Amino acid sequence: MLEAGLLDLAEVVRWDLLDEDGQAAFLQARAAQVHAVVTGGHIGCPPALMAALPMLGIVAINGVGVDKVDLAEAARRSIAVTNTPDVLTADVADLAVGLIIDLLRGVAQSDRFVREGRWPAGDRPLAHRVSGRKFGIVGLGRIGRATADRLAAFGPIRYTGRTAKNAPYDFEPDLLALARWADVLVLTCPANAQTYRLIGSNVLDALGPHAFLVNVARGSVIDEAALVEAIEQDRIAGVALDVFENEPHVPDALRQSGKVVLTPHIASATIECRKAMAEIVLGNLRAFLAGTPLLTPVT
Repeated sequence: MLEAGLLDLAEVVRWDLLDEDGQAAFLQARAAQVHAVVTGGHIGCPPALMAALPMLGIVAINGVGVDKVDLAEAARRSIAVTNTPDVLTADVADLAVGLIIDLLRGVAQSDRFVREGRWPAGDRPLAHRVSGRKFGIVGLGRIGRATADRLAAFGPIRYTGRTAKNAPYDFEPDLLALARWADVLVLTCPANAQTYRLIGSNVLDALGPHAFLVNVARGSVIDEAALVEAIEQDRIAGVALDVFENEPHVPDALRQSGKVVLTPHIASATIECRKAMAEIVLGNLRAFLAGTPLLTPVT
């Protein structure tokens, strides 16, 4: 839907389909004709590309993350930046809960167990109960709150972040204290300088060998090397990841571990969500072209 809608608005150049020489040739010939960049939150608009587009007026992000765009430079040049808030919230929170259930109950592993014909040889090992667990939420924004509301049916909730929120859950300002308390730590925080590799060896050790970690935020929030080490040394019970430091590349150690559940950044990947996201992106572009107020401006 998004690409078809874009073609109705303007000429579309697929930057990701051009090789390095093709990108250089395009910029040399047509950089001044580019007024809008449409991108994903995990891709953004690299500083070099932004600098090469003198007439750029808007970066429309098909997602919520804005960490891959230099917002200060965009503001300096009066380049609008938009995203697609709210419409992802339910789907990302749903996936977070699904990953928790899969991680503790071994749903994906059990599916493989049956498909590979191993059941006749004996039952699978016992899994872990979800109900009654203590859930720690890192970042109680829109997605964090929606995740907490869903998980409240399973067990007690505590959360951490920059400030306490108006929410019916206990605020824990100390991340390490939250990790020591939680049976399951769920990452729903934004990616920025403050959260870069926030989850390192100290947090993983605070969680301990009987706790679980789930990440539906961004790969940069976890020190991936420290996580691999903790998994290999059995210092954490299990991990579920929808996002990674160097997507789409995932370390072999994570792919091969039986303690890890992996999904390919699909938190917002529902037909309904992507349709709503596309409508917001196109609405922002139409407003930009018409000179009317943007629907969801970040800057």
